[in-house]
Amino acid sequence: MRLNEIGEFGLIKRFQKKIKNDSSVIKGSGDDCAVLKWDRLNYQLFTTDMIIEGIDFKKNTDLWLVGRKSLGISISDIAACAGIPQQAVVALGLPKNMQVNQIDRLAKGIFDLAKKFNINIVGGDISAANELIINVSMLGMVEKSKLCLRQGAKIGDLIMVTGEFGESIKGKHLKFTPRIKESRFLADHFKINAMIDVSDGLLQDLGHILKQSSVGAVIYESLIPLSAQADNPEDALCSGEEFELLFSASRDQANKIIKSSKYRFRVIGEIMPKSFGLRLVNFKNKYSKLLNQGYCAEARTGFSDKAGYGHF
Repeated sequence: MRLNEIGEFGLIKRFQKKIKNDSSVIKGSGDDCAVLKWDRLNYQLFTTDMIIEGIDFKKNTDLWLVGRKSLGISISDIAACAGIPQQAVVALGLPKNMQVNQIDRLAKGIFDLAKKFNINIVGGDISAANELIINVSMLGMVEKSKLCLRQGAKIGDLIMVTGEFGESIKGKHLKFTPRIKESRFLADHFKINAMIDVSDGLLQDLGHILKQSSVGAVIYESLIPLSAQADNPEDALCSGEEFELLFSASRDQANKIIKSSKYRFRVIGEIMPKSFGLRLVNFKNKYSKLLNQGYCAEARTGFSDKAGYGHF
């Protein structure tokens, strides 16, 4: 059996069967971050992400944007758990003919975003490679009372998002701002039942929440905030690397969130019983049952879909 036959999630399941953790691990494989014991009030968050030339960015992409993206992806993972990013190590695979000023440009993108989010770059590793590869591992912290995971969505919750969707392939996957401020605002003032950042695509990542929470959902195409850069509604539903927050909260909490004026959060659907599955109400107000992975097989447009592998 080849990798392209088993697929990303089949491979992840194979790894997960082999993973055994001790009591220091609160949450291991299967979420945006690993959650580790720390002290009486806090958990430590731990995540890692890799990007590769030709898969996650093009050869002629501004390396400042590439460096920025490499760190931003892990910051977005910390945001999905309502945490605060703190330290990171950076591993680089560098082609031998790469110009030093290009490496400087890459490093500037990393350090500029680290400065913006008060993240300490505490070390890393360098190796020769055929293409440019950047891997970031990041630590963060979250109060036990504020931790958000993919599990926890409840029937009757409203499904909400930050930002707009469908712009990833037009450049958002390089220029996004991780939603740390929005995440912390939500955790500080409201009860969020489940949360994820949209890296695989809106439908795919909602599917992760539904699976972890053993529930179903209905989303309304007319309520999804569509970017002016999106070519069609499928872009908003299926494109990866949006790095917006997707979360659920009770109707009461959702109403309070909507009334809060600090940030703009939009309702796009509702959590339903598991037997309902995942359904879309289209612009013609008709239900369409969705297959979590199959619906987007032809529609997805995110640059990283060439390989599209993610966390395990």
